[in-house]
Parts: sequence; structure tokens; C-alpha cells
Amino acid sequence: MHSEEGGEINVFLTMDVEIWCDGWDDIDRKFPSAFDKYVYGVTPKGRYGLPYQLDLLRDHGLLATCFVEPLFSARFGNEPLAEIVGLIDERDHEIQAHLHTEWVDEALTPLIPDNSVKRQHLFMFTIEEQVELIGRAIAMLRNAGAPPINAFRAGSFGFNNDTLRALAKVGVDFDSSYNTCMYGPESGVMPDIEPTDPFLWEGVWEYPMTTFRDGVGRMRPAQLTSCSWKELESLLWQAVELNKNSFVFLFHNFEVLNPAKNRLDDVVDRRLRKLCRFLDRNRDVFRVRGFRNLSPDRPVENNKSLMLKTGLFDTGLRILEQAWRRRYARRS
Repeated sequence: MHSEEGGEINVFLTMDVEIWCDGWDDIDRKFPSAFDKYVYGVTPKGRYGLPYQLDLLRDHGLLATCFVEPLFSARFGNEPLAEIVGLIDERDHEIQAHLHTEWVDEALTPLIPDNSVKRQHLFMFTIEEQVELIGRAIAMLRNAGAPPINAFRAGSFGFNNDTLRALAKVGVDFDSSYNTCMYGPESGVMPDIEPTDPFLWEGVWEYPMTTFRDGVGRMRPAQLTSCSWKELESLLWQAVELNKNSFVFLFHNFEVLNPAKNRLDDVVDRRLRKLCRFLDRNRDVFRVRGFRNLSPDRPVENNKSLMLKTGLFDTGLRILEQAWRRRYARRS
């Protein structure tokens, strides 16, 4: 049961949409199969990639915010990026910008003057380089048919203060790169605090990834592959009881595939279906939305007493479920 004291909460179903060639050798040959695998989720028993998840969400009347990575098109051209944008747009989900800087040195035409060394994270670039890369990423998305962009997420959550300054310079109002589990505390953003709700910083509204402390004190993200359904359900009701402003989920376009990307991960698929039914049933409390036309009222006071937590029993059950899932996922 949940408390009736909390109010409505904004829920963001954020999906990082990206392609990898499983390494950087021979990528021109590998790209077509990588595109099929990561975008369409092609397996011997069906397709379980981006369209599969977007259709499932749409069938429940739920909006996904798709943070689309476009820099790969500097190597492989506009057509595959336009295909991804079309898949999202025709299903009426939201398109925003995502940026994995590992693609910068793979571009056929240099994106920035210093283009020779692979730098994994956006925080490894100067503010001038970040402004240029973010601006180019947005232009690539727009050229591929995306609507105007007003939100951003750094690849692997690898951002810093300069990233928010760069976003302000290019006119992007929202960011969702802060992750307490990955680089957030080292970013220089909101120092000495583990932010749990939106805040205004360097002229940009930051919407942190929702994280929680589990029963043994470890920080974990609110992600389908990282949490049991019971944990996620408990965290959602807990967020309401704490009168939190927002809850930011993380997905990927390949979220419901097994690690080898050759079959459906039935455990994660069931979690997604349960989440869809739950949010569909509880629209009076959980308002699923995106960043377009979002107008925050004011910065929210962040403090550690509002950190979401799960108990030792739930953590133990999740560990058992994940162990079984990893063993099950290895089956062909």
C-alpha cells in the first residue's frame, strides 16, 4: 500500500538510443549488422529492439524520451540516423540529443580541430569543443528530420560544469546527465550534495537520473536491467510519499535483449511490461511526460533525507533474481 499524502510526480521514461560495432576495428564492415542488432534487435526468434519497446510503450499510452546519439553519422552518413529518427517520430515519442564522444575521431571529416585521439567522455573536452560537438550533434539530428531539441544527455553520463555552460550557449534548456552512480559526484555540479530532484545550474535545468541506496548501502540506478520489478514499484511509491518532483528511468534501445544481443531477455521484458501496466493504471499519480513544453516552477531543495532506499530483504531477492537471470541469459 502507499501513502495518499504525496501528490503527482513527473515520470520520464528516458531511452538512450545508440549503436556500437562491438569494438573499433573494421567498423565499416561491421556497421550494417550492428545497426540491425542494436536498432532492430534482430534475433532468430524475432525483433526486440527500438521499435519493439516503443510500440509497447505506445500501446499503453506512455511517452518515451529518446536521447538519440547522432555522431556515428559523421562516419556512416545521414541515412541510418534518419531511419532511427523516423522510427521514433512515427510512433509519436520524443527525440532529444545524446552524445558519445568515442565517435569523434572516427568521423570522415573532422568535427573539431583536435580530432586524432579517442576521448571516451565529454568532460575530456574543453568548453569550446563541447559547444562545437553539442551544436553539431543537434544539427545532425535536425538534418535527419528531428523536431527542435531542448534536452541533452552525455554519453555514459560523462559530463561536467562545462557541459551545462555549453548547453546554455547553444540554447538547450534541460540536461539529464547527472548520475550519482557514474561521474555525477565528480562533475563539479552541485558539489557536496547528492541531488535527487531537478535543480537549476549554470542556466540549465538538471534532471538527475533517479538512483537509490540498496539494502547493503550501494547506489544503483532506476534501470530495468539493474532492479527487480518489486524494487522499482516500491521506489515509485516511495517517491510519491516523499513528495518528490520527478522520477527518471533509464532504458537503452537494446534493453530487453540478453547480453549477447541474440535473444529476448524474458526477465527484463516482464519488468518492462509490468512497468507499462503499472503506469497505465496509476495515471492519477504518475504523469509520464517528456521535456518538450516542460516549464519547471522553481528549483527543488535537494537533501540526502530524500534519497530513495530499499531494504535488505528486497536487495537479497534482487541479487537472487539477477543471478538466475544471468545464468538464464547464457542459454541459446
